[in-house]
Amino acid sequence: MREAFGAHFEVPAGYVNTASIGIPSAAVADAVADAVTGWRTGAARPPHYDRYVAAARRAWARLTGVAPEHVASGASVSQLVGLVAASVPDRTRVVTVASEFTSVTFPFAAQDKRGVTVTEVPPDHLAEAAADADLVAVSVVQSADGALADLAALRAAGTPVLLDATQAAGWLPLRLDWADYVVGGSYKWLFAPRGAAWLAVHPDARPLVPQAANWYAAQDPWDGVYGLPLRLADGARALDLSPVWFAQLGAAVSTEWLAALDMASVRDHCTHLADTVLAQVGREPAGSAIISLELTADQRGRLAAADVVSAERAGRTRLSFHLYNTEDDVDRVLGALATRS
Repeated sequence: MREAFGAHFEVPAGYVNTASIGIPSAAVADAVADAVTGWRTGAARPPHYDRYVAAARRAWARLTGVAPEHVASGASVSQLVGLVAASVPDRTRVVTVASEFTSVTFPFAAQDKRGVTVTEVPPDHLAEAAADADLVAVSVVQSADGALADLAALRAAGTPVLLDATQAAGWLPLRLDWADYVVGGSYKWLFAPRGAAWLAVHPDARPLVPQAANWYAAQDPWDGVYGLPLRLADGARALDLSPVWFAQLGAAVSTEWLAALDMASVRDHCTHLADTVLAQVGREPAGSAIISLELTADQRGRLAAADVVSAERAGRTRLSFHLYNTEDDVDRVLGALATRS
């Protein structure tokens, strides 16, 4: 058991794979386990989960620096990006970076029959390319290698922006209330089960069509779940998806705790560990919690033999350090890379 920032985690030594799936704190895991027990024993009541949906919405808004009343609650990033993609006009020109995560780009690419185009450009050309686009869609932090988007340049460009904060919220201080759309998922840096996601819609952004309109998006979800007329809630809640209960419960516990932390301290902790690895392999610091190394098959094998849990992305080894990681994890990685079989 490790203690980090006042919480306890059963994270194994050498686990540097949060960018794939985060490990919950004991408090989150216990809360979800208790909920499963309640379900198993007939004690669960669907309306009881509403408070967790509301709490997770508020805390995610705080983590991303947006207003909670502008946040819709869903189940996955691609589902929420899909709402944006289905709502853009015909022949919309979308620009993104090369090798962007497909949950950001596929929903727009799937609109090609309406003339919607998606153009990939090098990261350092994104702000320049924005001038000739109708929408920029990009991750705040890239999944493959941890590269950080130049948010200041994107904001200055003036083109509408969709930002995916999935690989950023939870370790990086964020203030994204200027962006037209902000999305994020629960199960990586936020320590929650998979099945919760959020979408912030700026009040001046193009309104979205509630393609997945459902009973939970009603003004009062529990008052009249049958029959017409359509009676959706005002604002972003009209885009809500019926919640994945256990995911929302876990997200409420984890995001409320995270939102109360000094996120600058969390960032400094994570980036120090990642940059230490980079320094020891002769690379410049990146200032990201996610790093990518070009390793030989022998080196990858040595990491696995040392019980280092990482991921292979875009032909490279990805390491990701969260607040529960320590110098011991760095030493395990570097020791494995230094060993010769």
